Amino acid sequence: MPSAERPDTSDGIERAADGPVEKPGSGRPKLVVVVLATVAITLAGVWLVRTYIYPGAFRPVDLSIQEQRVLDNKLEQLGVGGGARSAGAGESAPLEPEPYREDDAQREISFTEKELNGLLANNTNLAERLAIDLSENLASAKLLIPMEEGFPVLGGKTIRIDAGLELAFAANRPVVALRGVSVMGVPLPNAWLGNLRNVDLVQEFGGDPGFWNAFAEGIETLELRDGELNIRLKE
Repeated sequence: MPSAERPDTSDGIERAADGPVEKPGSGRPKLVVVVLATVAITLAGVWLVRTYIYPGAFRPVDLSIQEQRVLDNKLEQLGVGGGARSAGAGESAPLEPEPYREDDAQREISFTEKELNGLLANNTNLAERLAIDLSENLASAKLLIPMEEGFPVLGGKTIRIDAGLELAFAANRPVVALRGVSVMGVPLPNAWLGNLRNVDLVQEFGGDPGFWNAFAEGIETLELRDGELNIRLKE
């Protein structure tokens, strides 16, 4: 009597007389991959919703007492009386008449990233909706804008806008160029920005009399580095 042929199991699947039969547990790797993919997609969706569709308010910057004093002095040099006072500070002293004079040191304007954000926190209602970042030749901003209830689709929601502006000094003139604008994480096309992305506004419009020409002519030096902005005005 001929012996029965043994099923081929070299590929991990037992084959019976009436067809292939999977070994118990052979489908577990596929199930694990599906579960992990589902978890990853869910976490990505939650991050997207919380970051761009329902973003939380920014945390206002708190300056130390010494940092606040330095900022107050800078503001007073610019003629902003009282500066950004800390809590409990009194009112500004009354103005006293005095002859006009110019101090060459007052032509220098310098602010750190922390000072700018602290200024927003103490003097405007934008502390929880606007954050500024200063890096090498780049000023960046994040802005939260609450939409009115009647606005289509996004009514009652808060959208997040990110923008970058190049600030530099080259060929004895300031350089001001829009790097880009993103809404809810989506970069806007250059056509929607008036084709002004990466265009030096001073070079483009500074040749004619007007704001950009006057702005450029009044700047002696401009330096933007990591965490600090320095500007010196001409006489």
